Amino acid sequence: STPLLGINADVVNMVGHPLCPDVTAAQTQAVASHLRSISSGRFGTSSGALPPKEAGEARAVLRSLFLESGEVTEAFAKTFHLGTLLMSDKRPSPDLPSPREAIWAVYVWCRRTDEIVDAVRAAGDRSMTDELAEWSVRLERLFGEGEAVDALDLPLLAAVVAYPGLDVGPFRDMIKGMLMDVPGLGQSRYDTFEDLEVYCYRVAGTVGVMSVPIFGVEEGRTVEEAMEPALSLGVAFQLTNILRDVGEDASPSRDRIYFPRSTLAMFGVPEQDIIDRRVTPAYRRAVAHEVARAREYYKRARRGVFMLSPESRLPVQASLDCYSRILDKIEENGYDNLNMRAYVGKAEKAGIVAGGSWYRAMDVSRDLPLWGEEKVVM
Repeated sequence: STPLLGINADVVNMVGHPLCPDVTAAQTQAVASHLRSISSGRFGTSSGALPPKEAGEARAVLRSLFLESGEVTEAFAKTFHLGTLLMSDKRPSPDLPSPREAIWAVYVWCRRTDEIVDAVRAAGDRSMTDELAEWSVRLERLFGEGEAVDALDLPLLAAVVAYPGLDVGPFRDMIKGMLMDVPGLGQSRYDTFEDLEVYCYRVAGTVGVMSVPIFGVEEGRTVEEAMEPALSLGVAFQLTNILRDVGEDASPSRDRIYFPRSTLAMFGVPEQDIIDRRVTPAYRRAVAHEVARAREYYKRARRGVFMLSPESRLPVQASLDCYSRILDKIEENGYDNLNMRAYVGKAEKAGIVAGGSWYRAMDVSRDLPLWGEEKVVM
């Protein structure tokens, strides 16, 4: 099989087995041809539909690849994966992915992009810039011509065929965001929150934008209307990641401090306190300030839940509730995110979903919120 760009030994170890080892290069191209033939002309002329036997084989390959995409998602993003399990598994056709499978395909592309940028390279390995240049060209050809280079490109190609609203723009923006973390090319400090917000949009807000055409919107709404809350949810997730990982990111091996310098200055926190993992009253106030800011993004995102198609609301609301619970944990830890890990376990996540997410996803919750919560103003 063709080597998989962005799938290294670390990814294989996390998943627990090699990915698509039995899919040959010839099969990959046959499946890609099949997808182009059922794309309603999105990619211009095609070679025509496969004979029934070969079409059935292509379908079987795709189903196995969708499952493997789900395994990658679960291995690296457990909270996100939990939300996807609440999504519809109904395929628009036997050849194309369900919304759940399409989101897994998008996640795998994002994961591969991240691995290309972050991979540890040995002498003689291709450079990150060379691989990323190839990856960018592959992205354009997948969206523009329906091309697949390796088997793990196929789930995303199938998603593009199934959900025509998927646009290449946020995928391009994510590549730009990943580059912002590269030493020598990007940045390891941010002067203002506005600077940090650009980074958060590119590496996470983009995922919200990618997802809306797959989730679908309620009757009477447009995809464009739902984009801003979806983007806000992605930014909220990334701000939560940043707040959870401050100590880890500031370690000598990473040397990244995402906290805006303007916030540190506002509360009188020297950068060295973060590097030394010194939790002072001033530092706790700075963290509390950024937690409150992240909550504002969750509040904006909450409006967007009611813009989505009814079957997509619970998975999004559940992801929002489970991830925002990390902010509660940071508070419970006394705002010490330098020495203590804010963690939400699997059982607790299940309790969050059963205890409120299902209700918050219903229209009635807009005007009759749970006790202690605010009404949702659309």
